[in-house]
Amino acid sequence: MRVILLGAARLPDVVREAERLRPLIERHADIALADFTGEADLSTVEADAAIVLGGDGSILRAAHQMGDRQLPVIAVNLGRLGFLADLSPNELIEVLESHTLEDLQVVEHLMFDCRVTRDAELLGAAIGLNEVAVQSGPPFAMMDVDLYVDSELVTTYSCDGLIVSTPVGSTAHSLSAGGPILRKDLQAFVISPISPHTLSNRPVVDSADRVYEMVVADARAETPVVLDGRVLCAVAPGDRIRVRRADVRFQLVSAPGHSYYQTLREKLGWGGRLRKDRNV
Repeated sequence: MRVILLGAARLPDVVREAERLRPLIERHADIALADFTGEADLSTVEADAAIVLGGDGSILRAAHQMGDRQLPVIAVNLGRLGFLADLSPNELIEVLESHTLEDLQVVEHLMFDCRVTRDAELLGAAIGLNEVAVQSGPPFAMMDVDLYVDSELVTTYSCDGLIVSTPVGSTAHSLSAGGPILRKDLQAFVISPISPHTLSNRPVVDSADRVYEMVVADARAETPVVLDGRVLCAVAPGDRIRVRRADVRFQLVSAPGHSYYQTLREKLGWGGRLRKDRNV
């Protein structure tokens, strides 16, 4: 197996763990490239998979770095929650010792294409994995956001912002805004308003085959469009933020011995117990 080794150099634990793991990885795989800056061009690197060290932020960065050429990702959790990164460093070595890439289950996840336009001018474009959010900028007053689905006006949200999220992103910003958790392999988007003024404005889940557009009628010069935690551009009144299914898929190697609900129980601290006798 030829692999790319990725991580964030700004995190000292990642660099130290990469130095420790590298000779162990090289016993079972050829490292075609190691990059901890996030700046290397991966488009011409011949590799079978990417090993990403860190947390979900490192995985997001790796997905952006791979762009239109998404490799299967073996995610190693060195962060805190790590909804995407399930493997521990020791489990990584066990997986490499006992499996080939063909043995492992690779699950494809929805990515999105976001384009921001002003009339016929393209202001910004990128693909992403988690979410697109338009958020209130200074002076941080409530704003009105029109939501269109397949060019049909759905409603106008009076809120601090609006999030369009993938299932992978449903446990990120959208969850903090009160959105639902979507199973990661669903083909759907969830629209979650941030602090809506009207309590009847609840999160909405709809098909990934539709096109979603947001327009901020009263946008200010500082109103940002944030894509996977990074500012894509600022919008003015009438600018359109269009989100649709991307042509590429994020490919995540399913960690042996881990399951979806097990991850939710462990990461979200879900408690409770099953009672054999419901009458007790």
